[in-house]
Amino acid sequence: MTKIWRETGFVENDPWVIETDEAKAEGEQKALLPLDQFIEKAEASNDVGLGVLIKPADDVTRLEPYLYRIEIVAVDFPAFNDGRAFSHASLLRDRLAYRNELRAVGDVLIDQVPLMLRCGIDSFAVTNATALKRLSEDRLPGIAVHYQPTSRHAEAGEGYSWRRRSA
Repeated sequence: MTKIWRETGFVENDPWVIETDEAKAEGEQKALLPLDQFIEKAEASNDVGLGVLIKPADDVTRLEPYLYRIEIVAVDFPAFNDGRAFSHASLLRDRLAYRNELRAVGDVLIDQVPLMLRCGIDSFAVTNATALKRLSEDRLPGIAVHYQPTSRHAEAGEGYSWRRRSA
């Protein structure tokens, strides 16, 4: 079972569905389309409020002309040891200035959630039983000291977002 989690808690009735040959968005649901299908749809219409799924091998910069029309970008973590989605998230937030919802899908593990948050990911499609349990108990692991740059800015009064101690 997949649940959507944000820092404010679990989300009920999330409308986004990753479309495959077997699963299609129906009724009030909205489609998260693979990159090529998304671009095809965007080129054929003037629709806004679209959703796209970015796989690890995709070139996220292909989204640049369509960013103002995208409501959500889902970045896929197919395995815990495949970190390309971290790079996609950072690129979207920092270089392409994407400000709408950025969701982690796939193998979302509790230990990686704080790092995903630092890259600018703000919602998570969680299926891992341990992650679901810990998130429901509000037991997100912390990282005390950060030395790398981040999409999240430092708290007021702190000058270096990459050199700070977390509370």
